[in-house]
Parts: sequence; C-alpha cells; structure tokens
Amino acid sequence: MMNSEPLFYQRHIFVCTHSRTSEHSRPCCASLASDDLHIYMKKRCKELKVRRVRVNSSGCLNRCECGPVMVIYPEGVWYSFSCKEDIDEVIQSHLIGNRIVTHLQLSNNDIKPH
Repeated sequence: MMNSEPLFYQRHIFVCTHSRTSEHSRPCCASLASDDLHIYMKKRCKELKVRRVRVNSSGCLNRCECGPVMVIYPEGVWYSFSCKEDIDEVIQSHLIGNRIVTHLQLSNNDIKPH
C-alpha cells in the first residue's frame, strides 16, 4: 500500500567519507577531504534554507577512483567533487535550480563497481 503523504525528505544526498589505510590498493574519499566537504555541504544547505533535503555521510559507495563522490536520490545522480566551489555549484544548480551539473556528473561508464 502506497503512502499518499508527501515525502519527509525530497532528496537524500550521500557523501562518501569512507577511510582506508594508505597501504590499501584502492584510494578513499576521506583522503581527499570528503569529510570536511560533507560538513560544509550540510552547513551551506542550512544557511541557504534548502528544505526537505538530508545530507548524509556515507560509507564506501564503491566508486573510489572517481572520489570524492556523492549521489543524490531519488534522481540517482552521481557527482565527483573536489572543493567548496563544487559543493556550492551542486547546491545552487541541482538542489535549488533542479539542473544537473554536467561537468561534475559521473556516468555509469566512469568506473565499473568492484
């Protein structure tokens, strides 16, 4: 039975903050400051009063070689980002303007899941 109430959150953003040792064969998003950028994204969404959005820290999303990465649901849009300016662009364009940031977007072909 489907619930007719509006969704509690319109969007869920999962930001990979997974950490691995430097000896591991694959990179990790945490080594590329993803935790700081996750915190920045949460703060900016609150400051800009972006409503009905949940910015979550995530374990490994298995696209490590493209990291740091995030995925936004329900659209299922994946982004690779590297700085606060990238986060600002995703917030302004995708979350507020409903436009995908194509130059940060990952395609399904960017890396095969392991």
